[in-house]
Amino acid sequence: MSGSVKDKVVIVTGAGRGLGTAIAGDLARNGARVAIADVNAENAATVAEQIKQAGGEAMSVAVDVSDRQQIKAMIAKVVEKFGRLDVLFNNAGISQTCPFMEVTEDDFNRIMKINGLGVLIGTQEAVRQMINQGHGGKIINTSSIAGKQGWPDYAHYCASKFAVVSLTQSAARSFAKHRITVNCFSPGVVATELWKQLDDEALQHGITSKPEQLITEFSANILLGRVSVPKDIVGTTTFLASDASDYITGQTIMVDGGMVLI
Repeated sequence: MSGSVKDKVVIVTGAGRGLGTAIAGDLARNGARVAIADVNAENAATVAEQIKQAGGEAMSVAVDVSDRQQIKAMIAKVVEKFGRLDVLFNNAGISQTCPFMEVTEDDFNRIMKINGLGVLIGTQEAVRQMINQGHGGKIINTSSIAGKQGWPDYAHYCASKFAVVSLTQSAARSFAKHRITVNCFSPGVVATELWKQLDDEALQHGITSKPEQLITEFSANILLGRVSVPKDIVGTTTFLASDASDYITGQTIMVDGGMVLI
């Protein structure tokens, strides 16, 4: 049926916690067969088991998204179990609160390796599989409001998320002829474990002076008046994985409550 993800085979990287877990869970509730991929194998297995106990179809796989051989092995395992690959979510990512002048080469390279190179490799290997299958597919990348504006204490993270938007557009233009669409979505402030980490780092650097100050100040200009939770995002992500989005490619969909207007 139109708009359905039923029986689609979907990999979600970074699905062992936070937003990735919510994305995978909503897909499974709507009938997709999901692969929970995460660098933390235990977390991935736990999420997959929760989905199965709720009546969904899921498997887990451990993967470092910056390692091409691990990405190849992940896709091979999913295809072996489910028979094909229809959708890849390049969702795995890391962040860091760090003043511009304190960002080191190691900081920059670490974030770009996961957030930028990981999207490139994931896209390449998924596209290779989809072309071999011969019936198209979808790549969906997780960007951020940081992929549209630069913030002083997140220079390297913003650079990596601008890279996600750029890779999305380049891939959309490269693979449309194979009926493969490539889009990304950009959350704003999402109440997950990641923001707790960023809040702690802001305190350590003296950027803020009290707990939760960072998220409170970042959220002050959200037009809808509150931070988001993962369930605010999954309507968009499941839509992008569904047949209803077949005529959309190369786009960045803001899901930020009105933080960045473009």
